[in-house]
Amino acid sequence: MPTRSASATWSGGLKGGTGSFSIPNGLSGAYNFGSRFQDEAGSNPEELLAAAEAACFSMALSGALEKNGSVATRIDSTAKCTVEKVGDGFSITTMALEVRVSAPGLDQATLDKLANDTKSGCPVSKALAGNVQLSVRATLA
Repeated sequence: MPTRSASATWSGGLKGGTGSFSIPNGLSGAYNFGSRFQDEAGSNPEELLAAAEAACFSMALSGALEKNGSVATRIDSTAKCTVEKVGDGFSITTMALEVRVSAPGLDQATLDKLANDTKSGCPVSKALAGNVQLSVRATLA
């Protein structure tokens, strides 16, 4: 299996500094204290983690649906990653997934079971497990 990589650079102090990140496919962004811990414009590591969770979960759920005999025509996932002050520092505390699924013949009860099973089974969710409160709300489109 391949090993994936990304890089980041930070210049300056914590509150006045600036950073940037990039991945080999060309995705890049700039971030600073305000874009991470306040509502200033810019990117942040938490949205990258949310994107990773949403993408991983969507693909894993697709596999679970297919195995169940309900091939999805579309899966739309949104992940919301929350970072909060905890003690003397900051921690990512929650990752909340909202998923809409279109799959012929799929009922809500089956979707709920498969979504919850996938929540604990996709690789990014596994990496977060025990450290971040994970939740999923799945609906039929």
